[in-house]
Order: sequence, then structure tokens, then C-alpha cells
Amino acid sequence: MYTASKDRYTTMEYSHCGNSGLMLPKVSLGLWHNFGDTANFENMKKLCFTAFDNGITQFDLANNYGPEPGSAEKNFGRILKEDLGVYRDELIITTKAGYEMWDGPYGNWGSRKYLLASLDQSLKRMGLEYVDIFYHHRMDPDTPLEETMGALASAVQSGKALYVGLSNYDGKTLSEAAAILKDLHCPFVINQNRYSIFDRTVEKNGLKKTTGILKKGLITFSPLAQGQLTDRYLNGIPKDSRIRTDGRFLKESILDEHRMDQIRKLNELAAQRGEKLADMALGWLLQKEEVTSVLIGASKPQQILDNIKAVSCAPFTKEELKQIDEISLN
Repeated sequence: MYTASKDRYTTMEYSHCGNSGLMLPKVSLGLWHNFGDTANFENMKKLCFTAFDNGITQFDLANNYGPEPGSAEKNFGRILKEDLGVYRDELIITTKAGYEMWDGPYGNWGSRKYLLASLDQSLKRMGLEYVDIFYHHRMDPDTPLEETMGALASAVQSGKALYVGLSNYDGKTLSEAAAILKDLHCPFVINQNRYSIFDRTVEKNGLKKTTGILKKGLITFSPLAQGQLTDRYLNGIPKDSRIRTDGRFLKESILDEHRMDQIRKLNELAAQRGEKLADMALGWLLQKEEVTSVLIGASKPQQILDNIKAVSCAPFTKEELKQIDEISLN
């Protein structure tokens, strides 16, 4: 039986989600990869235990995480039942709905029927009575925003979620959704979006600025650009890398000579700072006022231990920030 480290809260730092009372660890564990039925269950447990032993209290899921869809929640539910569940009140467990989960017109997008049915399924897979945050996973241009936000409010009113969040929204839609949720007295606290040195979409579509104005949290996924912002590919593509084993999200073609030149220059800058590239990339995000937490993925416990170091990343000088922009945006 697993017993958590007594020192689990000694090194991790926590930040409020905007102006809410909810605090999240600056580094959170995402279960997007390596928790499906094709992964090793004992390794999943080691990843979760390593995270929690080092103060990572947030575990982020979605209904369709796998493969197969639903399997990450099912496997995490087993870990909760066998080991982590005794620490439930110390955990922030989140899930989402918005992408295709089951066949037919009711298993996708943002209808009230889909979102509430999906949440019920997620709770059943994980063996939980509630999740801490329930997200709508993506904008739906064909469903009234009032309907989608009303479904999120119902999730809270029913006691099946404590807070709600929005994922993959832009600034304009976020602002409209936030106004509806405020009228519904629904505790909307956080946005989840892709953000990294190589992906500045949230800076271009108004999401980052609007998050700050509304005083909501921002948690970033793919903060290392699927491993590009690490030293993993500096000497070629390893045989066990995600590009080789699962090319759905990161294609080998993206690592062309221009991108490799960018990675090498960023790695040199990190070395000058006395850090690894991954530490610098995570630290670059964490030192932004709007960012509450970064979502890391891991296939090995050591990767979690390495990524946690970003919490104590050295402050950036104006010149270093300028260099990062010049390297990554050109």
C-alpha cells in the first residue's frame, strides 16, 4: 500500500487561480499520454506517486484520453481505488468534454446532453462523486454559448464539479462565456490552453490578455512543445521517442534544420543560465503573471523530478527574454 512522502509540500510552490481561492501547484501532471491501455500500469502508478510525493496535487484528464478513449480515466480510477484515494481531499482532479467520445450526434462538441452525460461517465470510470474542475474542451460554433455554459453551471449545482474551466477558447469567446457564467453564479476559475516558447497562439488570439483582465487562472499544456524544448532531439530522434512510437501529435517533419537551429540556440542560452533547456522553457512560462501552472507529461518518474526544478528557475533578464523571442519567432 502506497504511503505518501511526509515532505511532499516542502519544495512545490502553489498559485491562486486568478482571484479565486483555489490554489494549484505550479507544476501539474497531465494524463494525456502514457495512461492509456497501451501503457504499463505499474509505470502509471510510479508516475502518480512521484508527482504527489513532490507536491504535485493536480492530475489533469479528459474523457477521451487514452488510447482507447476513456482508458486514462479508468486507469487513474484504479490508482485512486488502490492507493491515492485516501488522499482525495489533497488532490485536484480535473476532466473535460468537448471532443468526440462516442458515436452519434450526442457524443461530441458542446451540447448540454453531451457534456452532462460525459461527466457522469467520467465520474463512473474514476470512481468519484465529483471532480474539482470540469472543463469544456473546445469552442463549439454550432451550439449556443448559453447552453454550453448552462451545462457547466448545472455540473456545479449538482455537486458533480466544484469549479469549471474552459479549454482551447480564444479571448473574445472567453470574455462572452465568462459573462454568462458570472450571471449564473458559476465558479469559473481557469483556462487551459497550449502555450510554449514555440507556440504563442494565446498571445495572438487575445486569450492571455483577457485571462489577465478577467483575473482567471491559466494552465498551459504542451509547455515543452511535445519534447522539442528539451535536449531529447539535439542528437537525433531516439528510437523510443513519441515521434517514433506515436506520430499523431508531433511529426518528424517539424524537426527540420530551421527548427533544430532554434532548439540548439535556445539550449545554448539555457546553458549560459546554468539550466537545462526544459527548465528554462517551463520557467519562461511560470514567470508570466497570467500563468497559474504548467501541465507536464511524463513517461518516466525522473522526467517529473527534472521538470519540478523549473519552480526555482532563475529570473529572466530583459536581454534573455529578447533573445528567446528573436530565436523562436524568426
